[in-house]
Amino acid sequence: MLLERLYDDDLAHASYLIGCQRTGEAIVVDPRRDVQVYLDLAANHGMTITAVTETHIHADYLSGTRELAARTGATMYVSAEGGPGWQYGPGFDDAIRMLHGERIALGNLAVEGVHTPGHTPEHLSFLVTDGAAASDPGYFLSGDFVFVGDIGRPDLLDEAAGGIDTRFQGARDLFASLRDRFLTLPDYVQVLPAHGSGSACGKALGAVPTSTVGYERRFAWWAPYLAAGDEQGFIDALLGDQPDAHAYFARMKRQNRTGPALLGELAPLPQIDASELSAALDENSVILLDTRHHSQVHQGTVPGALNVPGQGKAASYAAWVYDPETETRPIVVLADSTDAAGRFRDHLLRVGIDAVHGFTATLDGLRLAEPKTIAPTDIEQTEHALLLDVRNRTEYNAGHIPGATQLSGGRALWHTEELPASGVILTYCQSGVRNSVVASALRRAGHDVIEIDGSYRAWLAATGTQPAVNAA
Repeated sequence: MLLERLYDDDLAHASYLIGCQRTGEAIVVDPRRDVQVYLDLAANHGMTITAVTETHIHADYLSGTRELAARTGATMYVSAEGGPGWQYGPGFDDAIRMLHGERIALGNLAVEGVHTPGHTPEHLSFLVTDGAAASDPGYFLSGDFVFVGDIGRPDLLDEAAGGIDTRFQGARDLFASLRDRFLTLPDYVQVLPAHGSGSACGKALGAVPTSTVGYERRFAWWAPYLAAGDEQGFIDALLGDQPDAHAYFARMKRQNRTGPALLGELAPLPQIDASELSAALDENSVILLDTRHHSQVHQGTVPGALNVPGQGKAASYAAWVYDPETETRPIVVLADSTDAAGRFRDHLLRVGIDAVHGFTATLDGLRLAEPKTIAPTDIEQTEHALLLDVRNRTEYNAGHIPGATQLSGGRALWHTEELPASGVILTYCQSGVRNSVVASALRRAGHDVIEIDGSYRAWLAATGTQPAVNAA
């Protein structure tokens, strides 16, 4: 058996290629949308991708299941669990719908669906048996059900799918799934989750890539509640202090349910001539993504440009500031080469931003302006209508600048009713990176924004003022 984990640090997302080396057949589980990585990996191992599946209707990235099936001819398998409200849509009419206990066979391998609701009603995990070496399953692909040291949050349907108090039933379902599905497995079974540290699909995900049933049974935060049969204690602990869900999750949920648009093979991005780009920017017919660090952006950037610094978190930050359901103007990326621009486009494709149509290698010849900033010590002397903390609510509750209002970066553009219609908005995050991203979007939306230089960390160091703390 071949088992390869492919990890995207941007979205803290893990997908898996599993193959039978005897027959050369492979399955991909929870693929991302830029699928060339799976095609290359299969080719390197002399395998053919004959099946593709996913554990559930994802909310944090666009699935590559349809894309990979279209590129390879592989059979799609999706969950048929969860009831009529949680079935996959027309984009998956050609897929095989799986119920609990049904199997996918690939040579010596058996991949068995295990219904593990809670994070979502339709969620399937997969037990993998390597028939060449064992008669029982040795691997558990847990999707967003069990993470290393944590479990999937049940409140995203409320946060991202328009549900009303679904988190309570979701939490009860998670308790039952742990008790009746997960903890009945042998301790030696390896746990391979779909996310790692940094994902918003849980609140305390570990950075270690894999675990075992026995380790989680012994050391996970939820284990004592299951051992004691304390469902209510489990629910209270699970639902407390969950991080903010990004607003773009709602779009991901809708698109993944109906079926993301197919991309096909993409041509290299063209480099846009400086004079052509300058004219388009003056006409406001394109949007520039300034991919530099905020310290460089503060020295001068194109007015109206969106700051999405580097490739490391490009998908996450771009989805904060560009909504393809309301914005139709094409994107030009600041990148130093065609390859770099292509990699940047790949990140954006993972969150359904398909509008990148070219790149520029320089800002020379373009009209620039310096974003407004103030020193942390000048907050009280600067007239403002709102002091805005764009960090997560858990960070805000742990300590914030007195008088600040919290609205996380991933939700700001979707909750502008919480912002003043006029007057200055002072903004900050922890160190300045997220602040620059959000501030660029708010400026583009017409708000008068001044960034606090160095953000919360600099304010603590410069003022020595006691931060305000919210009770949990």
